[in-house]
Amino acid sequence: MKKYLISNQGHWYKANLHSHSTVSDGELTPEQMKELYQTHGYSVIAFTDHNRFVTHNELSDERFLALNGVEDSADETGKSRFRNKCCDICFIAGDPDRTLHPMQYPDKVKGDGQYAAWKAEYSPFGVNGMIQAGRDNGFFVTHNHPCWSLEEYRDYMGYRDMHAMEIFNWSSAVDGYNEYNPDIYDDQLRAGKRLFVIATDDNHNRRPGTCHWDSFGGWTMIKAKSLAYRDVTDALFHGDFYASRGPVINALWLDTEDGSVHIECEKAVKVVLTRGGRRLRAVYAAEEGVEYLTEIKFSVDPNDIYFRVTVFDENGMTADTNAYFVDTLGIDFTNENLFRE
Repeated sequence: MKKYLISNQGHWYKANLHSHSTVSDGELTPEQMKELYQTHGYSVIAFTDHNRFVTHNELSDERFLALNGVEDSADETGKSRFRNKCCDICFIAGDPDRTLHPMQYPDKVKGDGQYAAWKAEYSPFGVNGMIQAGRDNGFFVTHNHPCWSLEEYRDYMGYRDMHAMEIFNWSSAVDGYNEYNPDIYDDQLRAGKRLFVIATDDNHNRRPGTCHWDSFGGWTMIKAKSLAYRDVTDALFHGDFYASRGPVINALWLDTEDGSVHIECEKAVKVVLTRGGRRLRAVYAAEEGVEYLTEIKFSVDPNDIYFRVTVFDENGMTADTNAYFVDTLGIDFTNENLFRE
């Protein structure tokens, strides 16, 4: 019997979940961003301008969904702006009717009619306060570009309860940072954290047409019942998505009878199963005697703790699934018919 790890219901929607418009420091208006991204096959943009939570529900239609969000930062003090660490977090509203910044106090109104908000200190206490405020107010919370932020193991390991982290940030990558972060993801998974991964542009669109153009390099493929706002955010909260820099994943499912995991993809030259320990497995198209891999079968072991799948295309680009923890899958490891590699 098939148990789908990414839902088999609904449709795939290509999404950019971290973006900046003229509302903050971007070069394009939200309207221009919608038009540009639609021409590249996107159906969803989360507008996450710096420090300003602005809704864009008027942009949504039957072919496009604007998610309302904001990016906030906890910044280290006492150093120059080029040496200070920071923790940047995106908050995406779970429903379209939210109008308050996730860290605003609705009972404290300033003289100009704006709600008061607090600025978090750069510390695990300060960052975790931001995360909790977002979760309490129904926002999907993501940790952004840890390499660009100069964060180290001792920093990000102190954060808790984020929904997802950026396994890839295109804007940082085009500026030269090593912002493909599978090792940082595994650090946290091995420590018991249970969070998802997304890939984003973090676009500002300052240098279009050059090697530094920060659009269309990383995206999140979401499987949702429809393009309705709550259907898409429900899929985010549930983990029905994967992060990509190019490869396409069509399905990911578990055979509950033999405990095997199956991934269906397009034009892969290598597929890697990463487990919670040292026992990884890589399958190569060349080794299998085919030009491309399209379906791969892996076994699951109770010692794995978790597993996640990475698909590589011929250009070295990747698609990464979320991690799945073995203790949540309901596999009967005493079953004599359990699949073994």
